[in-house]
Amino acid sequence: MTMKTSAYFSSALPPLCGLGLLVLLWSIVASTTAQSIPGPLETWRQAVEVFSDPFYRNGPNDQGVGWNVLASLQRVAVGFGLAALVGIPAGFIIGRFEFLSRMFNPLISLLRPVSPLAWLPIGLLVFKGANPAAIWTIFICSIWPMIINTAVGVQRVPQDYMNVARVLNLSEWKIATTVLFPAVLPYMLTGVRLAVGTAWLVIVAAEMLTGGVGIGFWVWDEWNNLNVKNIIVAIFVIGIVGLLLELLLIKLATAFTFEEVRS
Repeated sequence: MTMKTSAYFSSALPPLCGLGLLVLLWSIVASTTAQSIPGPLETWRQAVEVFSDPFYRNGPNDQGVGWNVLASLQRVAVGFGLAALVGIPAGFIIGRFEFLSRMFNPLISLLRPVSPLAWLPIGLLVFKGANPAAIWTIFICSIWPMIINTAVGVQRVPQDYMNVARVLNLSEWKIATTVLFPAVLPYMLTGVRLAVGTAWLVIVAAEMLTGGVGIGFWVWDEWNNLNVKNIIVAIFVIGIVGLLLELLLIKLATAFTFEEVRS
């Protein structure tokens, strides 16, 4: 066995053992519940059937899992994008000016612990529709990590950098773009990663409550149909999509070669 093969085997073995343990525990639970929870083999067969045609359409409330995932990702993208447009500049401003930091810190501390789903009725009341209400929920849960991490990054910029900027008589725009942005980028990307993870977590629960098209609604609809196999398939789909989003952002972060983000 070559050194390269040995290294590959040693890196692949722990994840495979973890997956094997999951399948073993899953099989035990399925056998002890008189198959009310489907086992791995049954779920695999159901997954093959589900993904044999993931983009079928038999009406607005009967669509393939592919359309449901895309609908959820679209809501996450819109809500997350709006949160980034507001949260990242707000984090820069709050971190840059001490008065604003002291002004907004109590408000952020008060609102950040609120469950995102508690904001859903407010969205339904204001926007009069399930889709904008779900986007509003994504927005409000995504904005806090970006504000907080960006503000912390600004506040941790070495004072020597700011002293040099003052000596050079740089404008606030120059300070933000040439001094603060490169130093804050690792913190900002960490906030983006946390926000995306939270957004994907919340959209599933929000769609269960609002209905329509989406992976969360699909889970709830399958529960109403007592189709537990599809529910388990959906759980794995949600996990895999979340993992892919995380890996995509890690790839983006490592492109900037910041060790803080890589960790």
